[in-house]
Parts: sequence; C-alpha cells; structure tokens
Amino acid sequence: MMKPISVWKQELAGGTHTARLASLYCCSPEQTAAHAARYAAVLDGLEATFGAHTEAGLYSAPGRTEIGGNHTDHQHGRVLAGSVNIDMIAAAAPNGLNQLRVQSEGYDLCVIDLGDLAARKEEENTTMALLRGECEAFKERGAALSGLDVYISSNVPKGSGVSSSAAFEVLIGVILNDRFMAEKVSPIAIAQIGQWAENVYFGKPCGLMDQMASSVGNIITIDFADPAHPDVEPVQVDFSQAGLALCILDSGADHADLTDEYAAIPNECRAVAAVCGGQVLRDVPFETFIANLPACRKQCGDRAVLRAFHIYADNQRVARQVNALRAGDFETFLKLVNESGTSSWEYLQNVIPAGYKEHQEVAVTIAAAKHFLNGAGAVRVHGGGFAGTVQAFVPLEKLDAFKAEMEAILGAGKCHILSIRPEGGAVL
Repeated sequence: MMKPISVWKQELAGGTHTARLASLYCCSPEQTAAHAARYAAVLDGLEATFGAHTEAGLYSAPGRTEIGGNHTDHQHGRVLAGSVNIDMIAAAAPNGLNQLRVQSEGYDLCVIDLGDLAARKEEENTTMALLRGECEAFKERGAALSGLDVYISSNVPKGSGVSSSAAFEVLIGVILNDRFMAEKVSPIAIAQIGQWAENVYFGKPCGLMDQMASSVGNIITIDFADPAHPDVEPVQVDFSQAGLALCILDSGADHADLTDEYAAIPNECRAVAAVCGGQVLRDVPFETFIANLPACRKQCGDRAVLRAFHIYADNQRVARQVNALRAGDFETFLKLVNESGTSSWEYLQNVIPAGYKEHQEVAVTIAAAKHFLNGAGAVRVHGGGFAGTVQAFVPLEKLDAFKAEMEAILGAGKCHILSIRPEGGAVL
C-alpha cells in the first residue's frame, strides 16, 4: 500500500499501527515505539539515498528458525520451521527510471536494469544476482515491472542461521508482488521464486525451507515430496506456555566462505540416491538404500553414506516432533531435538568444516550450551551448519543464568531470545 511519506510518519508516531506492530514483533503495545521508529527510519533512509518521493510502501520479512529436519528439504523431505520476531524491513517508492535500485544499510547500492534480466555468470554469489533473478521470475508470472527505489534495514544478524538471505529474498518478493502483480501470487510462490533465484542466478543449490518459513509465517511443517506443490500445515504451539524459551546462539563464525561445504551435502546425497535409482533420497526407500550400501560406499564414499543415514532418520523425526507438539508432549519433543542435533554432528557432519582445527566455533557453542543446561532443554546445530548459530530450548527458570553464561563465552548480545512470529512476509 502506497501512502505519502508524511502520512506514514504521522501514523507511525501517532500509534495508528500499534496493534499490527505488537502482533508482528510479539510484544505489548507499550513496546512498539521502537519498532515504529525503525519504519520511520527506513522512510528517512529512502529519501536520503534516492531523493524526495511523493509516496512509499512499507514491508517486512522475518527471519526463520528451523526446528526439525536438518538438510532434509533439498532431498524432498519433511521440515518443521517457524518465522521469528526479528526481520528485514523496507520502504519502497516508484522512481520512473525502469531500474530497481536497492540500498541495504551497510552495503553497496545495487542497480538492476529492468530491461536486462538475463542471468550473468559474473554476478553469481552477489545480491545483484538475487535481484535480477526475482525480477525475471515475477516478469514470467505477468508482473508489469517498472522503476522502484528500495531502502532496507535489518536486525536479522548476517550469518546467524536465522537466514538473512531468505528474509531478503522474501522481502523483495513481497515488494514486487505488492507493486507489480495484478493477480497476487501466494506466500508459497514468493518462497519458490526466492529459491529459484538463489539456485539459478546466485548459484547456490539451497532447499526451500528457509524461504517458506519466512514467507508463510508462524510454525509450519512442510512436506516437500512434490517440491512444486509442497504440503504446508500449521502447527499450533506456544513454547512459553510449555515453560521454554527459544534461544539462538551466535557462535561468531561466518559462513561466507563455506559455499562448497554446503553444496557438498545435497550433491553427496543426490549421488547416493542415483546409485539407488533415484534423483533425491526421498525417491529411494530406506530398505533400498541399505541393500545398495556397499555400492554407495564404493561410488560415493563413506561421508555421503553417513549423510544419507541422517537424512532418512531426521525425515522421520519431523513427523514425530509434529505429533509430540500437537499432543503437548514437550518431553518427547525435546528428546527428538537433541537426537537431531546428535545426528547432524555425527552423521551429517555439518558442525565442523572439513579440516578445521583451530576454529570449531559451532562445536564449542554446542558443548557449552549442553554443559550449562545440564540435561534440561535441548541443543542442536541450527540451519546449514558449519558456522552461524546453535539453537537451544531453555527452561524459563534457567533462562537468565543461561544467557549470562553463554554470553560470557561468546560475547555480549550473542544469545538471542526469540518468539515465533504469527505472520510471514508482510505489507504494513
């Protein structure tokens, strides 16, 4: 929705959007002033960067937390994930230049010519690639693209495992959908567009879970057996009512140079599936995998085989986690979270990058968190692994001490206490 910038600022300052902000950020109405100020600031940033505009729209896309199914999505498996109450926000306004100009705070200005949306090899692994790919995908769906200026601010930590890249992709998708699609595409389609841009233009063979969790919102379980038409179901749960806090621990390790480590996981799993007559592991019954184990070891190597063992087991764990949550059986749920974490470390091997000795930040973070929880709650590697973050479910009575103990090791502000956000990508 486009409004004059002066109107937006009056509404934000006057409390017009208090109820919406309280819902998006899982806080009381009295705590929304800081969130309103963030939106006022991106309006200021838009005009400071690009000059005066007569009107603008405001948008948000949340980070996500993966709760179950570590690396199962790219094998067409099951996942359990949720959107969280940290996000990327943007102000967007027409510019009349037939260019998409995007300024993210702290980054270089990106300018895309909307008349030239072909993929470029030299743009792989850049923001330009994502922007060009998403514009092309919307154009193919009938978007009447025209010039747009976008100013973005984020409190989703980069490399944090809450998926700043997916939040960015969803945010751009929400903006393009709102501005240029006569018939709006669904949140699922926005997620699929983000994944396509990341796979085809950016050059990273990611699954679809991150974008889906950010775009759809709340806690969802997704079955990717048919990736073109994923089965998405809501899972109603309130962790605070169960006496649990969701914490994301920033290990301090950056995954910027680890694309090859991430790519090896789906590539090795697909290689195992191919030996067994499938394209992905979801195509191959577990019994067929076991029967072909000698051939898989010989052709793909033992690490690939171990990773396949993890995928099969974690895929089943997701269904059991969903059942436990729906039954209110948090003891079983936490046991399964811990089992998933152990499987990721031992079989999937996405805790320590191959050959790393001095730097094993994720491993140390897991070890310290387990020590301080002393058998309570649950701890697991979060998201892609190798760097980034660790997830912990912490009993509320231990939360203050746990946060202080972990930040004494990791640094101030490294323990993020998050809430599940009820809405995904949003137009304010």
